[in-house]
Amino acid sequence: MKYKSTRSSNVSVTSAQAIAQGIADDGGLFVPESFPQFSYSDLCELSHLSYTERAVRILSEYLTDFDCDEIEEAVHKAYADGKFDYDTPAPLVHLQKGWVEMYMLELWHGPTCAFKDMALQLLPHLLTKSLQKIHSNKTAVILVATSGDTGKAALEGFKNVDGTRILVFYPQNGVSPMQKRQMITQEGNNVFVCAIEGNFDDAQTGVKKIFTDANLNELLAHNGMMFSSANSINWGRLLPQIVYYFSAYCDLIAKGELKREGQEINIVVPTGNFGNILAAYYAKKMGLPVHRLICASNSNNVLTEFIRTGVYNRGRQFFTTISPSMDILVSSNLERLVFDLTGNDSARVAGWMKDLSETGKYQVGADVLEQIQSLFYAGCCDDDATRATIKDIYHEENYLCDTHTAVAVNVYHQYINDTNDLGTPTVIASTASPYKFADSVLGSLSQDYLRDASEFCKVQELSELTGTPVPAPIAALASKPVRFHNSCTKGTMGEMVLKAAGIE
Repeated sequence: MKYKSTRSSNVSVTSAQAIAQGIADDGGLFVPESFPQFSYSDLCELSHLSYTERAVRILSEYLTDFDCDEIEEAVHKAYADGKFDYDTPAPLVHLQKGWVEMYMLELWHGPTCAFKDMALQLLPHLLTKSLQKIHSNKTAVILVATSGDTGKAALEGFKNVDGTRILVFYPQNGVSPMQKRQMITQEGNNVFVCAIEGNFDDAQTGVKKIFTDANLNELLAHNGMMFSSANSINWGRLLPQIVYYFSAYCDLIAKGELKREGQEINIVVPTGNFGNILAAYYAKKMGLPVHRLICASNSNNVLTEFIRTGVYNRGRQFFTTISPSMDILVSSNLERLVFDLTGNDSARVAGWMKDLSETGKYQVGADVLEQIQSLFYAGCCDDDATRATIKDIYHEENYLCDTHTAVAVNVYHQYINDTNDLGTPTVIASTASPYKFADSVLGSLSQDYLRDASEFCKVQELSELTGTPVPAPIAALASKPVRFHNSCTKGTMGEMVLKAAGIE
């Protein structure tokens, strides 16, 4: 299996090179040259396996320059050893309201209580093995832009990993208090955290520019270092996310929840950067029986507009919402989707990305838009609707969800109202613990709470109100000292990179 760039037809690299490098030299994203196929009988076989065994089977199809023992070792280190709450890292919880049947795919039982753990507990092992395979003795400097959850998950995954340093940029006023607390108290001798005066898009754009900055790359090389990424622009970050959609379907088979062989499901994903739902799209390309991919956005509804009109326009008002991990106007992984839907037309994609960079917008052709609308449904909701959904699902189903999962549930109900599709089993990606957003979740359930109380007081009050336990990683934060107070502007991100790398 080789990998090519979304912006050049001349690129062909191994999976190890793609993972180690993170992003192509031309600024494009690495994608596989082909997609392995799984039949329904394959899915039935997988349904008898554990999550880790399913992961090894699927990853082996893409990481053909890794041997089976290497993949098994990486997967075991990622998902075993008590890092996740349950035997399966991604349990399904069945909810039913009348004719509406939902399966919550809980992806937040890892060490940072967010779905990013599913990939970022594995990526460090894949990256270090990849560096060995390309015979690089350089230290990998991992750059991360985060809208909240990726940062902590990446820091935790790469903490004290030999041969790596990691620097996370987060928007100073664009993450929840708990997300910020998780990052600025991070332990590890190779980690560095910095706030940026701007939003997530500013951080993400800055990181991408640094990757292709010739002077910075030369400085790193001179000091025995190289850049890599832990954002979902890195194929090694995106690939593990495909696994949990397969695993969810296999769990439905194993539990006898499907009415017929090969029955299709819907998948609903709250997303801002498009990586999580792109993984579901890739799973469908590989043979997973998926009827509709439902893309859920908050008030930053650039993806909703794109799927409905074919116009991607980042030049709009930016909203800071109670679902901050989706507060994004530049969705990097959308580039991989349009590349695939154009039949791998890198020149066409490069033109659109140039338009986006220079004018802030681009428009796909009618051929691509028709394909998008046949695959995806898109909807959005604001903070008031998100709060109402949290309250409704708790009182009606006794299920406590976070502010991002609530957006997905709300948009799923919009989909039902628009399509009357009541017969398709639907998996909803539940992306974070409600305790990461205790103030917003508590305020959705009760008006009678101390708004000025500390975040940890609100965590405790939410637990007492709902009778649900506080996740151990959240509870442990209260006693951890703050380590990082750094901040920078968009223009000084490069200086912070050199500081984090220890280069004067």
